[in-house]
Amino acid sequence: MTTDDYALTWHELMVDPYSGFGRIREQAPIVQGSWDGRPVWIVTRHEDVSALLMDRRLATNSSAVPGCPDDYRAALRAIGVAEELVPYLAGDLVRTDPESHARLRKLLSRAFTARRVARLRPRVEDIARELLDALPGRAEGGAVELIEHFAYPLPITVICELLGVPEEDRPLWRGWSDDYVSMDPARLNRMLADMSAHLRELVGRRRAEPADDLVSALIRTHDDDGGLLSHTELVAMVLTLMIASQLPTPQLVANGAVALAARPDQLALLRADPGLWPGAVHELVRLCGPGIVAMLRYAAEDIAFGDTVIRQGDRVQLVLGSANRDPRRFPAPDLLDVTRPVDGGVQHLGYSRGAHYCLGAGLANQEIEVALSALFGRYPDLALAVAPEELEWRPIPLTRQLVRVPVVLGEPA
Repeated sequence: MTTDDYALTWHELMVDPYSGFGRIREQAPIVQGSWDGRPVWIVTRHEDVSALLMDRRLATNSSAVPGCPDDYRAALRAIGVAEELVPYLAGDLVRTDPESHARLRKLLSRAFTARRVARLRPRVEDIARELLDALPGRAEGGAVELIEHFAYPLPITVICELLGVPEEDRPLWRGWSDDYVSMDPARLNRMLADMSAHLRELVGRRRAEPADDLVSALIRTHDDDGGLLSHTELVAMVLTLMIASQLPTPQLVANGAVALAARPDQLALLRADPGLWPGAVHELVRLCGPGIVAMLRYAAEDIAFGDTVIRQGDRVQLVLGSANRDPRRFPAPDLLDVTRPVDGGVQHLGYSRGAHYCLGAGLANQEIEVALSALFGRYPDLALAVAPEELEWRPIPLTRQLVRVPVVLGEPA
């Protein structure tokens, strides 16, 4: 087949990326298609995507490929991000070189521990309860916008508490998160400059008066290890955490609510056995994804993939959303099944795999479980206020992000 056979349109990807990539998945394990007018290898099957996520010959940034320009920095400059602020966006955990990534990930993992996440759970439950208490007052025309008033404020509040952001400063952080999503150059430049200055002040305060929060832990790690974390890296790392709280968790809560509201039989199983909730969260991550349909990688050297040779510098699209619906791995993959067995290990690739497996997966899963169990526990008859096909998706390539989810709450339990 020709490259044009796999030139998925923007409209296809926005409306139903799973069907488009699914057709490719059933035709071949790897195909050469096009994206943004340039050639790209498309990999869609679970076994193959899983293996390539672990392959260190695939880089997350084109600058890791000898002789290749940095596509991401070029894109930031093209939309007008100020040159002195580019390192904050280009230096996040996703796009750093392997050596820096390993160092920064080690620093963050030592501060971002499972124990710290577990200690947060009572506070996550309190925040969810407070947001649910306020939902009826947010109704307009009988409907409540679930993302704005519940799915989004929950994780951004939690990440502020994790970082140790004072209560009076949190409106700033919510505004910065909105600025980032806008991708408006003026707002991005202002956000990055303001956040950098704010973090310098916060680090100074925490260095003088340490607290039980992530910023204090990062400072201790920085100082104990002889200054391994620069200010630019700290800003980039905190920005990564803020973005993580803004995209994956709100989208999973919103998509999870939509999916469960459409399947009262699955909700009934969860009500009958609340012990199913942890597995149900993994099933929702598999089926709905955290807002990211595919990840783009760059071949740092020639890679033999079956009968295909991926040449150095080639772009490779690893389609997580298709891999997570691969019938070779998951029976009846397009159906929500909260009893689906994990078989001793999480098989879905919703949080990636390998060196770039999401460090915040544990916190995200906890937030999703708390949010959805509390939401449907309070409002068991919650339903969409519009038809599913009327839901609006944000037009961002390789992502699947709901813009709004209007719901009718129904009577509280």
